[in-house]
Amino acid sequence: MEKDGDGASCEVSTVSAETPRSSNPELRKLLSLKVYKRRWFVLLVLCLLNCSNATIWLTFAPVAYQSAQYLGVSLEDINWLSLVYMVVAIPLSFGTTWMLDTLGLRITLIVGSWLNMIGAVLRFVGKPVNVGSKLLYPVVMLGQTFGALAQPLIVFTPTKLAAHWFPDNQRATANMITSMCNPLGLLFANIISPRVAQTSEQIPALMLVYAIPACIICFLATVGIRSSTPPTPPSASAESSGSEPFVQGIKLLLRNKAYLILLLCFGSGVAVFTCFTALLEQILCVQGYTNDFAGLCGALFIVFGIVGACALGLYVDKTKNFTEAIKVNMSFTALACIAFSVVSLMRQQKVAIAAICSLLGFFGFSIYPAAMELSVECTYPVGEATSAGLIFISGQIQSVVYMVLLQVLSVRLADSPLLTCGDVVFSWKVSTLVMAGVFSVFTCCFVLFFHTRYRRLEAEEQATHRSQSVDGSSSNQYMPT
Repeated sequence: MEKDGDGASCEVSTVSAETPRSSNPELRKLLSLKVYKRRWFVLLVLCLLNCSNATIWLTFAPVAYQSAQYLGVSLEDINWLSLVYMVVAIPLSFGTTWMLDTLGLRITLIVGSWLNMIGAVLRFVGKPVNVGSKLLYPVVMLGQTFGALAQPLIVFTPTKLAAHWFPDNQRATANMITSMCNPLGLLFANIISPRVAQTSEQIPALMLVYAIPACIICFLATVGIRSSTPPTPPSASAESSGSEPFVQGIKLLLRNKAYLILLLCFGSGVAVFTCFTALLEQILCVQGYTNDFAGLCGALFIVFGIVGACALGLYVDKTKNFTEAIKVNMSFTALACIAFSVVSLMRQQKVAIAAICSLLGFFGFSIYPAAMELSVECTYPVGEATSAGLIFISGQIQSVVYMVLLQVLSVRLADSPLLTCGDVVFSWKVSTLVMAGVFSVFTCCFVLFFHTRYRRLEAEEQATHRSQSVDGSSSNQYMPT
């Protein structure tokens, strides 16, 4: 064990410290590969920040009626407090990828934490004296906008963090942990908001509950994260990570056939899952399923998704079978999506629907972190934020298109005796079938046409082999004949 300049402990990750010194620069670089314990602190900060930003995003959705009464606005206005995240993220995503690959991880995380904190605090301090004051809504929307500005800075970061701070046998796991904190935050929001804000007068307390963690996380990020990268790289690829200029990186991505297939197919998967989470309650209530049951299905979707992501992350870290694992999981997800589109049209099928939602989460959610790592592998040496960020942008754009399409395909019904939510009745039969069909088509395209080399792993192996072969030949000069 050694100490770096900050006194943080570090350990040699690939080559023993007792290996003889060599004049070979490749071997010297290989000998300098270390991992630092402080990587877990940076990981913790990003996890907390990702979770906090997700709770701010979904603060008002689980208590829409109470929020509308408190703010003195309509339910459509409350929906825009969540939709602003999607609207803001699309145009800002290109700037975020440039910021991560140019200014580095530390500046990006600190700026994201401050925007997240300002948004959370602004929503609370702007509360009016009287409940129902319409003057409050613009202030809350401004706070949500600050949170939306922070979102791309946070969700684009996991691949960059994994590449710069973690060795090759921990990258997918680190990416999985940080990425899954976003749906974990959504789960927390669905649990905390209804419990804290049971009446409209308790909305300020709810905003305070979310503002306090945001302030603590901002302090941890500002004070605790001292550098974008460790003193020495954890892997051979980390030395040149993000070495391609931003514009040149974009050009390389647009000429990479495998990446374009991943961009389109996985982006479509993200869009389908966004529509599923947004429309789940409306789809189920028409068939007589209560809001509580829809909330349970959403919770199962997220919880099993986190479990599946943990399992898949550990698997691909150990085997490096990114493509095979994603193809298998996407195939099972497509089957689960088809099953949901059929079973959700049936009455009194709670067990089947809950099981299908669990399988959707287990196989579908687990794809996300593995796909982010695969995007880096097939595009190296393009910056991690650029390759992963464009996939996020693709998912956001397709989410908007799919949401509009599925709502257009819904059919308004004259009456439904089984309706358990609201007064307006829509049939989502065509919409759910189209959603399953679209995902199945893109899954087939990915399974049949996606093939790629793992460029980052190849670069690391080549660096290792060159170093070992040169060191062996130089050592042979001193061996007796």
